[in-house]
Amino acid sequence: MLLLGIETSCDDTAAAVVRDGRDVLASVSTAQDAFHAKYGGIVPEIASRRHTALLSAAIEHAAALAQTPLDAIDAIAVTRGPGLIGSLVVGVASAKALAFALGKPLYGVNHLHGHIFAAFLDRPEAPCYPMLALLVSGGHSQLVRVESPTSLEILGRTRDDAAGEAYDKTARLLGLPYPGGPELDKLAQQGDANKHTFPRHRPDPESLDLSFSGLKTSVRYFLESPAGKAVKREDVAASFQAAVVDVLMARVESALAQREYACAVLSGGVAANSALQRAFRSWASRKRIDAFIPPPKYCTDNAAMIAAAAYYQGDAVRADPLTLDADPNLPFTLNEQEALPAQARHR
Repeated sequence: MLLLGIETSCDDTAAAVVRDGRDVLASVSTAQDAFHAKYGGIVPEIASRRHTALLSAAIEHAAALAQTPLDAIDAIAVTRGPGLIGSLVVGVASAKALAFALGKPLYGVNHLHGHIFAAFLDRPEAPCYPMLALLVSGGHSQLVRVESPTSLEILGRTRDDAAGEAYDKTARLLGLPYPGGPELDKLAQQGDANKHTFPRHRPDPESLDLSFSGLKTSVRYFLESPAGKAVKREDVAASFQAAVVDVLMARVESALAQREYACAVLSGGVAANSALQRAFRSWASRKRIDAFIPPPKYCTDNAAMIAAAAYYQGDAVRADPLTLDADPNLPFTLNEQEALPAQARHR
């Protein structure tokens, strides 16, 4: 089964062709960093305009790379939400028009579900259920129990800044260019993670919820203090990163202590972070649990993960109506009305 995936939830214009939810025949993504860099963050209006200009070419390029004419596609999957409403509308409108013109089924996919199913792409063995997913990105940080492709339960989530957002804001404090997360990771690799002690905040001892706003603020106050004037940026970056990783892994440890899991998945843009990957793999090795981390190109926003989610979450002979709307606040948990027919084709 061939699915065309379309992703425009934020500032990456992406299209992909995926076979059977696993084999990526083509994945095309155009970043907009150069357009947003001078503003220090994403400008929603610019993002939506760039999607409008680039999406058709991205779809055509993906089909050409996959050597698959569009009329040979079995279904079309598109990110419905959450995300920036202007960006989402471009992708959903394009997907609906294409589905109508080609007479193909249409699937609206939750962007966050896509990140979890990115762990299934381009690998010989698929994750098994139930899985514990640590999903960390610029806009979201949460722990999820995945019982099946259509049964997902949030165990803990951020109460303020997401991990990726804290990375970007701290990178800005350190004078690093946008996007700051990858730049901070590079800088941290040259520093001493034990040089400075930043807080590892837990908003509620009984909860798996996360909080990173206080950590970011602590770094700012430290850099503005007399003691922070003569420090090495590398050491601050490394110490900040160590605090983030410690907080995330402490929640993973707590989640595993509460319930059993067959495997664990690390996904989302921050999953590409070198320190977090090392910590996650080390923890999994100690606990003797299989760990799955997508390749870096599937950690960040991409369309292949959207096609994979649509494949695993349903039967591609039934689909959403062409009246499908973009929803920037799309709920994470599928209910019975939203759930696609449960086929769960994982192997």
